[in-house]
Amino acid sequence: MGPEIQREVIEQSKRGSARDQYVLYHAYSKAMFNICYRMMGNREEAEDMLQESFADAFRRLESFRYEATFGAWLKRIVVNHCINEIKRKKADLMYFEDMHLFQQRTEEEDELPEVSVPMIRKAMEALPNGSKMIFSLYLLEGMDHGEIAQILGVSESNSKSQYMRAKQRVREILKEVVYEN
Repeated sequence: MGPEIQREVIEQSKRGSARDQYVLYHAYSKAMFNICYRMMGNREEAEDMLQESFADAFRRLESFRYEATFGAWLKRIVVNHCINEIKRKKADLMYFEDMHLFQQRTEEEDELPEVSVPMIRKAMEALPNGSKMIFSLYLLEGMDHGEIAQILGVSESNSKSQYMRAKQRVREILKEVVYEN
């Protein structure tokens, strides 16, 4: 969908066109579902979050001003919905303010044997919810620690330290798996 066509679809959607809203849903639902699934960890909750996010996005469509791409605007809504749901379920976010505990490791320590994305996702399941969320937002969603800190209401150093701890734990799990085989 070209930018002009997309702009027209968005404008028609703002006016309440169900057909155009479906076009937007169809264009973005798969990518947004994948974000929901990675954050929520199961299909049923991911589908709920996807539907709630799109309903919210269509309610708030008037506020979309083309300052970012529609996909980026929608992604922020989706991520916030997932985070709010996780918080609502009182996920135990473990905070680690002690950056000095995670000093820079050597390049050699940082390397992993050949691993696949599914192996990383499986290893992520062992992380506490808070660390898993930050790891996912940073590594899989490409957000920076400033954005993550703002969304989660934690400090940037907190986000960095949780990410580093999660990364170390994932590395340990992957090494166990790789060397078992």
